Amino acid sequence: MLSRRRFSKGAALAGAASLMPKIAGATDMTNARAAGFHLPAEDDPHARTFMQWPVSRRVHPDPVFLGMVQQAIADIANAIAEFEPVVMLMDASHERAARRRLSDAVEVWDVPTDDLWARDSGPMFVVDGQGGLAVSHLNFNGWGGKQVHRHDGSIARRIAEIMQLELFDNGLVGEPGGVETDGHGTLIAHESSWVNPNRNTGSRAEVERLLLDAVGADKMIWAPGIAGADITEFGKTPLFTRERVKAVQDAGVADITGALRFRREELRTMGADVVLSLIP
Repeated sequence: MLSRRRFSKGAALAGAASLMPKIAGATDMTNARAAGFHLPAEDDPHARTFMQWPVSRRVHPDPVFLGMVQQAIADIANAIAEFEPVVMLMDASHERAARRRLSDAVEVWDVPTDDLWARDSGPMFVVDGQGGLAVSHLNFNGWGGKQVHRHDGSIARRIAEIMQLELFDNGLVGEPGGVETDGHGTLIAHESSWVNPNRNTGSRAEVERLLLDAVGADKMIWAPGIAGADITEFGKTPLFTRERVKAVQDAGVADITGALRFRREELRTMGADVVLSLIP
């Protein structure tokens, strides 16, 4: 299986947003759904792209490789900035060096980072359909404590403070990149990534309730995932749009056909066009 670290080196990083809280301590009044907010579909229009500047030598001990990673991230940001606003998050002490790689069109915010995975450690923005914007905090913990995250674990909260947005936090631990939504009340996620003691304590039903509350949804579709696979505990998250569900899984996994079959009939009862794809 292609691991996240191997992908980073092999593809030159073609990537773009503590103690674990006990589920019993969560309260229903601190979630997006109770306040009328929800996570929009990924293909909905957005205002800007957030990215993270990788700096941790514990994550990237080779200084040459770290420089290559930073250049790849800068190239991506510079390309996106030609079409929409881009915000690069980093500690202010790194801005002078980073500016040698970043175009003037890329805005820099003083938000300390460790690594580059903004989709997992960055803010999860939720909307109320009336112009309201907030952040739903998923308490990123380094994919179950598998990577340092002293700064990355605080990014979502820091962004909410800078943008003066309400922060919803019901104690759930996970990654925004570990769940997909159609923007109309249905979620898809891998059970191995959420119902896992390295992130959340409690039953699947308890975790499901917290996830629905955090994302502002009503229906949950669970895929089994692949426990222990790299730092994400699963292959690739299903891609979910209004018209089609594409279940994507890394090739090379035992009984991959069975894994991809996870909820095909349930998806079809929703009227979804189900497409199964393998990534070699």
